[in-house]
Amino acid sequence: MAEYKLLINGELVNSSTGKTSDDINPATGEVIAQVPESTLDDMNRAVAAARAAFDDGRWSGLTHATRASMLEKLATLVEEHADELAELESQDTGKPIKLARDSDIPFAADNLHFFASTARHLRGSAASEYSGGHTSIIRREPIGVVASVAPWNYPFMMAAWKLGPALAAGNTVVFKPSPETPLTALKLGELAIEAGIPAGVLNILADGPDVAPSLVSHKNVNMVSITGSTRSGKYVMRAAADTIKRAHLELGGKAPFIVYADADIEAAANGAVVGGYVNCGQDCTAATRIYVQDSIYDDFIASFLSKVKQIRVGNPASEQTDMGPLISARQLDRVQGYVERARHTGSHILVGGQHPSIAGLEKGFFFEPTVIAEERQDAEIVQEEVFGPVVVVSRFTDEEEALHCANGVVYGLAASVWTRDIYKAMRASQTLQFGTVWVNDHLPLTSEMPHGGYKESGIGKDMSMYSFEEYTQIKHVMIELSGEARKDWHYTIFGDQA
Repeated sequence: MAEYKLLINGELVNSSTGKTSDDINPATGEVIAQVPESTLDDMNRAVAAARAAFDDGRWSGLTHATRASMLEKLATLVEEHADELAELESQDTGKPIKLARDSDIPFAADNLHFFASTARHLRGSAASEYSGGHTSIIRREPIGVVASVAPWNYPFMMAAWKLGPALAAGNTVVFKPSPETPLTALKLGELAIEAGIPAGVLNILADGPDVAPSLVSHKNVNMVSITGSTRSGKYVMRAAADTIKRAHLELGGKAPFIVYADADIEAAANGAVVGGYVNCGQDCTAATRIYVQDSIYDDFIASFLSKVKQIRVGNPASEQTDMGPLISARQLDRVQGYVERARHTGSHILVGGQHPSIAGLEKGFFFEPTVIAEERQDAEIVQEEVFGPVVVVSRFTDEEEALHCANGVVYGLAASVWTRDIYKAMRASQTLQFGTVWVNDHLPLTSEMPHGGYKESGIGKDMSMYSFEEYTQIKHVMIELSGEARKDWHYTIFGDQA
């Protein structure tokens, strides 16, 4: 059975106690690896290594070109190990191998390539004399030690989203993957050494008692970056407050998917299946609330349900599988609970809603693709993030009602609008309170464009130059030009006017 090690101060090590924990394949329920159980001592050593590496300038003091070269090497190594990483990711998360191999890992590599290029663009702006006799210069500098905490739904891709901009900007990092999905992050530690990343610049822990809360509140950590639930984000904000750390939060979502009467029904139905059931619905941008205009509701539902019934649920290792299991027994219980409460409170289950038994995978955490009809916008199933393969469909009469319903949740991560009317699309994109709005599509992201939410979906942006800037701080340098010993304004504080 495979064993993995932590990365602390440039070395691959076991935990300080030597203890390990089981890593479970959610499709089989079987143990697939032994992972070090990190301790508070491990965490403190990782933070100390990152602090020393930042303070002595072994990373931030390098030329931008040198940092960029090392990050490019890391991105290239990811590409060279793509098949291995995809297989690990599929086994660890239960996602279909085709999703891991053809989407997650290549996109993560592209992110690293992009941020390697941004390492050469850490710049401020220079200005002339805003105050007479002085020249002002703006410097953009790294923040220091960043604690990054990744989720279990896209473990490797989220690692790239966090490590790329933080390292490109000159910060040092202590990275902790989710306890459910540590394998690709720990493998990344091996690749970082091979890429020549200096000791202490990147440290990678696994889970362990009190490690995460102690890490995000550590006095020598300057910034915390987390992707997770809104509840986790609120905890991090409170923990960061004691030492006024910068907090970068990518949190939950409940994405609306608005289908107007003039939309291409076939395209919208395809988009709803892809957007709603991607990664078994364990995606903060998943299209979980579908609003369809009255006049096409029946036609859309017929097409949509037909496609949902064709989703192939099964072994993630199979090329024919469209949807794998949920991440854990706990997540399966959570999703089942939401569906059963919806059923008991009057929602109509149009398809799915059960935990299927799959031959050879009876211990897996599978759940059927589910569609629920619900018109009550205050219903729990409409308002709360389920994080599973559960989509709610509702009718609307006019544009105003659709946008009102779409905005009527605490989340604001992503939304999509389906229409052939450019004016309607522009009005919707202006009105929707979401960080990303797609028109006639749902899900596509690109390294060059920002991703992040409004409202309780978080603070800050992933990807793009906007993310890069999140990991920097701005310094104003003001240079006196006259050389005079006494300035004409000094009398206001000391002495008499000349």
